[in-house]
Amino acid sequence: MSDFTLVIGNRNYSSWSLRPWMLMRHLQLSFDEILIPLDQPDTRARIAQHSPAGRVPVLRHRDWVIWESIAIGEFLCELTGQGWPRERGARAMARVVSAEMHAGFGALRAQWPMNARATGRRTPMTPGLRADIERIDALWSDCRRRHGAQGPWLFGDYSLADAMYAPVALRFRTYGAVLSAAALAYLDTLLQDPPLLQWLRAAELETWSIAAGEAGLGPLAADVAQADAQRADRDEHLAQEQQQAADEGQHRDDEQGRDHGR
Repeated sequence: MSDFTLVIGNRNYSSWSLRPWMLMRHLQLSFDEILIPLDQPDTRARIAQHSPAGRVPVLRHRDWVIWESIAIGEFLCELTGQGWPRERGARAMARVVSAEMHAGFGALRAQWPMNARATGRRTPMTPGLRADIERIDALWSDCRRRHGAQGPWLFGDYSLADAMYAPVALRFRTYGAVLSAAALAYLDTLLQDPPLLQWLRAAELETWSIAAGEAGLGPLAADVAQADAQRADRDEHLAQEQQQAADEGQHRDDEQGRDHGR
């Protein structure tokens, strides 16, 4: 029996459970796991056996009970001496972006619920959702540019900040977020992470379904997908026209250059 027990919810839907699970895998900590299916008649009673807050995740370590994913992460980083950047400024920034994820991005959470095994889902884009996506894009790109030279993660080595954004990567994968090149490269790093792939394989085997987590289905999703395709076609056509105009302009410049040379 391990010194650690992590209580989690469904892998397919519980984004908060994923965060400490990922961190513990990267810290190479051995732990027992208790999975409590969410949105079931006995869910609240079962969670109450482990957490006074009535929520997952919960970490039990010897006589300690820690709930709230960011508090669990801080505890594990302090216990192991790992999981945060070593340089003070980078460490402060890692805490900032972790806290922003913990407290913010309400539109993203509400409109794009985590559904780990789903792909190809589409929902209407709202101003709030777009603002959240753009903010995360800017955070990822800035962290990689300023602190990511020594490795593939936000601050080079894997940190709690990366664990905090792992569920966001799954949301972006499910609903098709449009991102900058720098953010896309980091998204690929997250999605190819072996512990995350292990989580996904387990999520695929789950049979529970939670209606609130099944966004982006039905006729509306088809309409949004069609609009996305039409917009992509328009963008491609516009890009071709712009390239053609640029080529014609270059051709005229070349002709003028030859004229001037005669």
